[in-house]
Amino acid sequence: MTLDPERILKDLSELWTSLAAPAQEGAQGAAAVLRACSMTLIVAAEEAEDPGEIGEILAALMPEHPSRAIVVRVGRGENLAARVFEQCWMPFGGRRQICCEQIEIRGDDQSLGEIAGVVLPLVVPDLPVILWCRSPRLYNMAGLPELSALAHKLVLDSARFADPIPILARLAESPLPPGDLAWARLTRWRALIAQVFDNQAYLAKLPQVSDVRVSYFGARPSASAFYMSAWLLDGLQKAGSRPKLALEAVEDSPARGLREIELTAAEGGVELLLRLADGHAAEVRVDGVISRAALPEANEYALLREELAIPRRDPVYERTLERASRLAAGFA
Repeated sequence: MTLDPERILKDLSELWTSLAAPAQEGAQGAAAVLRACSMTLIVAAEEAEDPGEIGEILAALMPEHPSRAIVVRVGRGENLAARVFEQCWMPFGGRRQICCEQIEIRGDDQSLGEIAGVVLPLVVPDLPVILWCRSPRLYNMAGLPELSALAHKLVLDSARFADPIPILARLAESPLPPGDLAWARLTRWRALIAQVFDNQAYLAKLPQVSDVRVSYFGARPSASAFYMSAWLLDGLQKAGSRPKLALEAVEDSPARGLREIELTAAEGGVELLLRLADGHAAEVRVDGVISRAALPEANEYALLREELAIPRRDPVYERTLERASRLAAGFA
């Protein structure tokens, strides 16, 4: 069985006609329909994944990042099939509803390359195309490059991979601008560190930092540990410091991710300790003065929203990724 993209586009046209009909016919209480689209978002997901979870994330994204969402669900033995529907919300007190399109395409492992040919005519012209790959298995599948060739950016979550070292190397070598939700998880950590050095007195002492310690939960460093280490080293070296880096494991915990970040300096220099405290909070100690700050655990929707805000290249991330991949290669 093959899929006809022209048939899918016709189904979309009929969908919009049916959505607009009640208001056009003057039906009492019918809300006018506005169409919104700022990108094409392709989602590569396993057939076994909960479609409701993906749908909830896409619905939450739509007000800020309206898109034509194309969800490609891949499973063993699945026949090629497609359906179209809408995601709508009412921001104007019920007088008007804004709607986006969603297309779901299902197929088996061998059809992923063929699905790329179906998706191509469905991409909205002249707008960014983002591929969000939710599965390590799909990322390693032979047909994925054909799907990623349609995109301007590839987003994944390296925390889902068993070993971050090879995935960091692949992302660093990718010709397609990458995005990683593991990097987005560090936004609040990085903001807390940056806030400390908004103080000019501390900023002036950055060149004296001699040691950086990053501790993490688990037996091996996560991608987040490599990203944070790379980001710190890059910033410190730009400030004139040449610190030594230590990566330390906290193995007696089922938790994952970062545990502690410590910057130490020669006598008279700044000392900073940032650690995960109980609950969703961080303890910040600067030269012996302790404070606490919120460190909420970002859900997948919040992380993806952050990535979609940069639909093409992210120079800060790509510079950090290049260094992180070298750190990871040295750790292997």
